[in-house]
Amino acid sequence: MMPKTKFQSFIFTIFMVFLMVLCMTIYTLSIQLGTLNSQVFYMAIKEMWLEYVVVFLLIFFVMTDRSIKTARKMIDFKTISPIFMTLLIQCLTVCQIVPVITLFATMIHHGIGADCFFIWLKLMVECFPMALCLQLFFVGPFVRTVFRKIF
Repeated sequence: MMPKTKFQSFIFTIFMVFLMVLCMTIYTLSIQLGTLNSQVFYMAIKEMWLEYVVVFLLIFFVMTDRSIKTARKMIDFKTISPIFMTLLIQCLTVCQIVPVITLFATMIHHGIGADCFFIWLKLMVECFPMALCLQLFFVGPFVRTVFRKIF
């Protein structure tokens, strides 16, 4: 079940973005530090909030609508199963958010310099497959299941 009202959309987005940003922050920190342990988890909880706010605002106010409009141009929603519509929207959202948020993270953590483009490109290439897998196979289904139980 997908959100039907603005309130449901708001709650859904809060939960989805929180889990995605937390997982992706843990992922990028574990790559940087070369380890995955409880310390990385605590560091992620402390460091994720600026990205969380930025991603939430982008997803809630811009990217979800753009993803839906793009998906409607690509396929006729009446001819496919609702789950395929949901998966297409999720894929399009990941395709939009990963380049933007990795650019934001690059500028925040590394500044704007001669190597900024290459740092961003490396981060984007590292993050995209994980973000897509998390969204399609783990976080997305989990949040939709919880959302169905709540609403």
